[in-house]
Amino acid sequence: MTHYKSIVQKLTLSAIIFLAISFANKSFAQDGKTLFSNNCASCHAVNKKLIGPALAGVQDRWPDSKKLHAWIHNNAAFRATGDVYANNLYNEYGKVTMTVFGNTLSDADIDAILGYIKTEAGKTSGPTPTDQTPVASSDNTLLFGILTLILAIVALTLLQVNSNLKKLADDKSGVPSMEPLPFWRNKTYIALVVVVLFLVGGYVTTEGAIGLGRSKDYEPVQPIFYSHKVHAGINQINCMYCHIGTYQGKQATIPSVNICMNCHMAINEYKGPKIYNGEGEEVDGTNEIQKLYKYAGFTYGQPWDPNKAKPIEWVRIHNLPDHVYFNHSQHVVAGKVQCQMCHGEITKMDEVKQFAPLSMGWCINCHRTTKVNFKDNGFYSIYEKYHEDLKTGKMDSVTVENIGGTECQKCHY
Repeated sequence: MTHYKSIVQKLTLSAIIFLAISFANKSFAQDGKTLFSNNCASCHAVNKKLIGPALAGVQDRWPDSKKLHAWIHNNAAFRATGDVYANNLYNEYGKVTMTVFGNTLSDADIDAILGYIKTEAGKTSGPTPTDQTPVASSDNTLLFGILTLILAIVALTLLQVNSNLKKLADDKSGVPSMEPLPFWRNKTYIALVVVVLFLVGGYVTTEGAIGLGRSKDYEPVQPIFYSHKVHAGINQINCMYCHIGTYQGKQATIPSVNICMNCHMAINEYKGPKIYNGEGEEVDGTNEIQKLYKYAGFTYGQPWDPNKAKPIEWVRIHNLPDHVYFNHSQHVVAGKVQCQMCHGEITKMDEVKQFAPLSMGWCINCHRTTKVNFKDNGFYSIYEKYHEDLKTGKMDSVTVENIGGTECQKCHY
């Protein structure tokens, strides 16, 4: 009997350990994913180049983890040490200054991000940025979960067997024993199930509440297949030619039919490279131009009467809650922020999707780490103290946070 009790205890302990590992592994991966989304995703992807290099294999390209941590904490300071690889990387990507994470990310946070990157890189079968096929790897959370479930079932079964054997031994010894309670009437088991359900339900509810209203990767089907890759990428049409409100006010504005027809009164055929929708199906560009003509009330070769045009019912992609104030002109004109910082590599997108989470944490982190361009920018001439501190060397840079970018009233009033 003692032997069976020992087995049961060991298996129960093993189940608890595996359950703890499973939750710890999932929590670590989730933390890495969240940190990556909030701090890195505006400029980097795991398996493709954006503003910065693809991050798959970054630990192989930086074999010295201390140097990698130093680069992430403060890339400008690390470049100043004369590191050849760091300076070559800086020059290769157009001398774009990487965000300084000195006080934002701890070494543990960086390790969590690197762990997430390594896991995500292993999910693809394509070549890494070093042109080497990555070693296949996957998230073991599901495996741990299955093992935990199996061990839990075995442990419960052995507990029941132990109870039955004890009853048989007592009956043989003439010791009266009570009939064992079934699982669904055992208060201990019921309490354990309730606690587990409470914890799981609380976690799911919290995660759902945090993500409520967010629509990262939202990619709706539009009434006309409009390829930003063709227009802004291949033909290099400036974003602000169509989205004129970007530098004029709060909203970026959607182009009217008139703006589209400025070009398409003369362009009635698509002769560019093949374009594909999100399902991988080839799109007939000429047919999409005909859809535009239908909205415009235009017949090619004949005079166009703009009064016959109907608005195109574009589906809005980027939405912020009503209690959030965001001004495009303040960021684009005064802050000189590039469109790609928030919208991703738009010149490579056929169908546009929401690139960034647009969460409060994502915006605040950007304000904490983004350096303000004071040079030749009259908008910031009123900050005389900061100009003086920059000249005397008291400050090497000014972030948006320094000029009040993290005050609640900036975005909520």
